Amino acid sequence: MAAIDASGIDPEAFVRARDGHQEMDLLVSGVHCAGCISRVETAMRDFDGVSHARLNLSTGRLSLVWSGPAARARDMVRKLGEIGYPATPFEPETGADATTQEERRLLIAMAVAAFATANVMLFSVSVWAGTDMSAQTRDLFHWISALIALPAVAFSGRPFFSSALAALRNRQVNMDVPISLAVTLACGLSLYETIQGGEEAYFDAAVMLLFFLLIGRWLNSRLRAKAGAAARQLAAMQAATASRIGVDGQLKAVPARDVRPGDVLLIAAGEKVPVDAEVIEGTSHLDAALVTGETRPVDAAPGAEIFSGMVNLGAALKVRATARRDDSLLAEITRLVEAGEQNRSRYVKLADHAARLYVPIVHTLAALTLVGWIVVGAEPRTAILNAIALLIITCPCALALAVPAVQVVACGRLYRSGVLVKSGDALERLAEADLAAFDKTGTLTIGKPQLVNRDTITDADFERAALLARTSRHPLSRAIADLAGMGAVADGVTETPGGGLEAVIDGQRVRLGSASWMGIEATGEAVSEVWLQSGDRAPVRFAFADQLRNDAAEAVRAVEKLGLPARILSGDHAEAVAGMAQTLGMDNWQAGLKPAEKIAALETARGEHRHVLMIGDGLNDAPALASAHVSMSLASAADISKAAADFVIQRDRLSAIPETIIIARKAKRRVLENFGLSVAYNMIAVPLATFGFVTPLVAAIAMSASSLLVTLNALRLAR
Repeated sequence: MAAIDASGIDPEAFVRARDGHQEMDLLVSGVHCAGCISRVETAMRDFDGVSHARLNLSTGRLSLVWSGPAARARDMVRKLGEIGYPATPFEPETGADATTQEERRLLIAMAVAAFATANVMLFSVSVWAGTDMSAQTRDLFHWISALIALPAVAFSGRPFFSSALAALRNRQVNMDVPISLAVTLACGLSLYETIQGGEEAYFDAAVMLLFFLLIGRWLNSRLRAKAGAAARQLAAMQAATASRIGVDGQLKAVPARDVRPGDVLLIAAGEKVPVDAEVIEGTSHLDAALVTGETRPVDAAPGAEIFSGMVNLGAALKVRATARRDDSLLAEITRLVEAGEQNRSRYVKLADHAARLYVPIVHTLAALTLVGWIVVGAEPRTAILNAIALLIITCPCALALAVPAVQVVACGRLYRSGVLVKSGDALERLAEADLAAFDKTGTLTIGKPQLVNRDTITDADFERAALLARTSRHPLSRAIADLAGMGAVADGVTETPGGGLEAVIDGQRVRLGSASWMGIEATGEAVSEVWLQSGDRAPVRFAFADQLRNDAAEAVRAVEKLGLPARILSGDHAEAVAGMAQTLGMDNWQAGLKPAEKIAALETARGEHRHVLMIGDGLNDAPALASAHVSMSLASAADISKAAADFVIQRDRLSAIPETIIIARKAKRRVLENFGLSVAYNMIAVPLATFGFVTPLVAAIAMSASSLLVTLNALRLAR
C-alpha cells in the first residue's frame, strides 16, 4: 500500500490495538481556532465506528478511537488532507520540530508582509498627502504599489489561501474563506482602479491585513507551543534508543519505538529505561522520580517491574520488555496530560458555537451591504468597497483567541510553578470552588512513617537497628534507615516476611521486628512499632507516626482566606484525624470514611449548592477526586488518583493550592474581559462598515488591533 499521509508514512503502522478497538494519534497541520477543531472532529466522527475524536489545539494532536479495521487510518488521513488539514502520525520527539517549522513559515510570511506593508504605505502616504500630485505620478505610485503588494500577497497569503481552497474543494467553508475573499477582492478592485487610472487603490489594506493576521497567527502558534510543553517534556523523558540483545547474544542499538514485548534489553548505568520491563538479571537502584514522584532510589532485582523514564543509577540490568513504547506508563501519563487539555470548557464551547455561526452571518451581511448600497443608488465600486470593509473588519480572530489564549497562558504559568493542568475546563471549575476537602494521610501528612521516640533510644541501639534496617525495603525499616542516613550494613541479614530482620553483630544475635515475631507483648497503642533485641538484653521499642507536611497549616489557612472553608475527609481512625484537625485548627472533619462515604459527603455538599475542591492522593481517594466539582492530586499520589484529578501538584507542595486558585480566578476574569472586548468591537465595527464609514485599510487596522488586544490581555496572566 502506498503511503498517503503528508509525510509519506503509512499511518496504519502507528495504529494501536487496545481492548478490542483501534487507537491512533495524528499531528494535524493548519489548525488555528475553534472552528478548525470543529471541522476536524466532525469530519472524523462521520466515519462509521469512530467513538472518540478529539483535537488538541495546543499541540495539534488528534486522538482517534474507532472500531473496525486498522486500515481505516489511511482513509482518515486522506480525509483530513481533503478538508485542508494535512496530518501525519504523531511522534512525541517530532512534535516540537513540526511546531518550530510552522513558526518559521509564519515568520517568513510575516516578514514579507511587513516589508510590503512598509513600502506600500510610503507610496500611499505620498498619495494621500500629495494634494498637488499629478495624475501621472499618482498612477505611477499605484503601479509600483501593485508590483510590491501583489507578489507579497501571493506569498504571505498562502496560509489562508491554501486552507480556504481546500475547504471549498470539499464544498465547505472555514474562517479563512472570507479572509481570502476580502484580500482577493481588495487586490482585484485596486488593480482595476490602477488600470483605469482611478484615484484610490487599497493595496496597503490588503498587505496590512495579512501582516496583522500573520502576527496573530504566529502569537497563537507560540502560545500553543508553550501549552504543549508539559506533554512534550514528559515525552522527551522517554529514551530514543534501546540496547537490544539478539538471539545470537549480540547487542544492537535500535530505536525505542521498535522494541516489542518479549525483547531482552540491556540497561547500562546512567541510561533511561526505554519501555516498561521486568528485570531478569542483575541488581541496581533506579531513579523513579519522573514516574512515581518518589525522590529516593528504588531497588531493582530479578522479578521487579520497572517503567520507562526511570534512570538506572547502579549496575547494568538485563530486562525483558513488557510493553511497546506507546503502551508504556510514561506514554500513558503523557496522554493523560494531553487529554486534560482536550476537554473543552463551557467558554470554549461558546466560542465554538459563535465560530460556526460566523461564516454564514458574515457572508450574509456582506451580501446585504453590497445589495443595499446598490439599491440606494450607490455606484458598484462603493458597494464593493463597503462589502470588503465588512469582510475584513468582522474577522473573528479575537473571538477565537479569547479563551485559548487565556488558558494556554494560565497553564504555562502554573506549569512553571509546578502544577500540571489537565484541562482548561478545570480552571473554570476551580475559580467557582467555595469549599475545600482534604484527605489526611499522604495529603496533609507525609504518608510515610517517621520515628517519633528517637530521644528514648540510645545511639548504640539506634545504630544496630540501622545496620539491619538499611538492608530492607519495609516502610518502618526505611524510616530508620532514612533517619540514620547512608552507612554500613550488617553481614548475613535474613528477613522473615511479616516478621523482621535478624543478623549476628559483634557476636550477638540482633533482631529487629514485630512484637509477635519476637514473642513480646505489644503496647496496644494506636501507633506503628517495632522492637530491637540484642542478645539477652531487654527489647527496645521503636515507635512510628505519620507527620504533618511542613506547609500544610500554611496552605489550609491560605485556602480559607480565599473563601474556601477547609474540612478533612479521611478514612483514618477518629483519634488520629481529631488530633490532626486540632493541630491545623480545623473544626470540620470526618473520619473512618470509605470511598463511597467520601462521595456521599461530596454529594451532600453539592446538595447545599457548594462547589467542592477535593485534594487527595490515595487509591481510595480516586472516586472522590473524580466526582468532586474540581480536584487536585499530588505527584507522589497513586497513578489512578493523578488520572482522576484535574490538577497534579509537582514536588508535593501544598502551598501551590492557594496559588492555583488565585490564577484560576484571574484566568476567569481575563476570559470574560476578552469576550466583552470581542462583543463590543463587533457591535461598533459592523454598523460602521455596513454604513460606509470604514475603508478597507481602516478595517484592517481595527481587526488587527482587536486580536492583539485580546492576546495582550491574556498575556497579563503571565506576570
